[in-house]
Amino acid sequence: MTDTLNTPGADGGDAFVSACTAVGADYIFCSSGSEWAPVWESLARRHRDGIPCPHYLDLTHETVAVGMATGYGLVRRRPQAVLLHAAPGLLQGSMAVHGALLAGVPMVVTSSESSTYGDGPGQDPGGQWYRNLSIVGGPHTIAQPFTKWSNEAASVHTLPGMITRAAELSWRAPAGPAYLNIPLEVLLEEWDGREAKPVVPPGSTHSSPEEVDPVAQMIREAANPVIVTETAGREAGGFEALLAFAEAWGIPVVEPDSAVCANFPRTHPLHAGSDIGPWMDEADLILLVNCRVPFYPPSRSPSKAKVVVIDEVPQRPHVVYQVLFADRYLEGNVTNTLRQLTRRAKDLDEAAVAVRRAAQTERHTAERAAAEHAETKAAGAEGIDPVLVAATLRTLVAGRDAIVVDETITHSRVVRRHLLTETPDSYFYVQGGLGQGIAVALGAKLAAPDRPVVLTIGDGAFTYNPVIPSYDASKAYDVPVLIVVFNNRVYKSMNLNHRRFYPDGAAAETGEWLGTDLHRLPRLAAFAEPFGMHTETVDAPDDLGPALDRALKAVAGGTTAVVDVLVTR
Repeated sequence: MTDTLNTPGADGGDAFVSACTAVGADYIFCSSGSEWAPVWESLARRHRDGIPCPHYLDLTHETVAVGMATGYGLVRRRPQAVLLHAAPGLLQGSMAVHGALLAGVPMVVTSSESSTYGDGPGQDPGGQWYRNLSIVGGPHTIAQPFTKWSNEAASVHTLPGMITRAAELSWRAPAGPAYLNIPLEVLLEEWDGREAKPVVPPGSTHSSPEEVDPVAQMIREAANPVIVTETAGREAGGFEALLAFAEAWGIPVVEPDSAVCANFPRTHPLHAGSDIGPWMDEADLILLVNCRVPFYPPSRSPSKAKVVVIDEVPQRPHVVYQVLFADRYLEGNVTNTLRQLTRRAKDLDEAAVAVRRAAQTERHTAERAAAEHAETKAAGAEGIDPVLVAATLRTLVAGRDAIVVDETITHSRVVRRHLLTETPDSYFYVQGGLGQGIAVALGAKLAAPDRPVVLTIGDGAFTYNPVIPSYDASKAYDVPVLIVVFNNRVYKSMNLNHRRFYPDGAAAETGEWLGTDLHRLPRLAAFAEPFGMHTETVDAPDDLGPALDRALKAVAGGTTAVVDVLVTR
């Protein structure tokens, strides 16, 4: 802390904005609540007087506020500030906060309560806190299970330091949201102007040569090693480091269905698809690179492979049950560890490396041939197959450095297989519960305004989203995205589970499949029309390409476009 005094009359709102500025937040994502008047007044004063402060976004739903902070953080990897309203606002936004925890996105989430209920000195906080808004134990207690750290700022004098601490904790591995309860009385309390010290980026931890050298020797001696990764690409430089590592040693890379970002070029011959199954018996060394849950069921262990875990925090504190079968850990910064291992790719058995490269090239060629066959088949189908949608999107966004945010369930494998992302930060799968996708896409666009952002989403997931507040945010803050709805008019995943659990049950006998039918919904593009957005409703294969092309041009021109595609499955 410094002793720089602020202007007379400064209060906790000024302390909050000053601290957000010091921690380097670019944005304050706010879903409005009655406690935030001190923050709004501080921002208005700073805007009037030309004093630097984070950009402020006035958002009309908690999921939109948190989701946009998540999308922004996925691209920029720095903590931002999120304001929610009291305990109800925190509860409303909790699903998205939990998603940010799973996605490893740093942010400082705040909401409020009253500590006096009108019986203390100073300004009256309002009777709504006494009647409706408070919760036993305080909102920081209910935030604990779905945040990395949760606490209360009980005094204006500690408020800047608490925000600094929350930001620093959220930024360190494993990155995730930190929560701070700031009572309204603290926000209204007179502040002496002592400001928070600016936050610097976290330092990095490195695995020592004594730890790395034995692993390099294990790789050197392995005849059939494989890399399995879920989130290597989420680390700064991780995508490039994994590519260099795999190429130097000639090791195939599997991105299982649990992979949630772009980790490795899908067009590369060393990309080994998404199925770890064949390697469970064949591999003699499995390198788990940023892999939370590589084996399912968890007890399914490799038959003969040694397992090396390369991860800064292998044991994720927020994962309830986690089995890695590790024989050795490298727990330093993943990008740095991969670079160290790449430098040690010497004295290799070139004949053995050539054999496994050839085998992987053959597998990759077969996989690409199968994918191309599926695309040819989809192109000749009577209706619109989901494969055709993904393949058409790939063609239209090629060379545009696009970001794809994916909130499909039934079609997620199709999207990954046929979009063929090749570059860092080109694909993100929405984590946690459904209903965040539009906001996450908007946040990604906010972070990367010069890149086209495409949201692929199922009709079921679309209906979970706060659509009107999301469209309002897109329009108000000039963040146009392309939304492509894979509309099969059913909660397909739920229906498949019902059929799997009860193949000969009453529903199979009568055809009464409950909890899954979406035929009663209107076509989904129309909801964007009141916002003046570009809309397309596509039911025929010949109309798909032109419709997506028009939509992409509309996005390039500055407006969000929604394309509702009726798919056959």
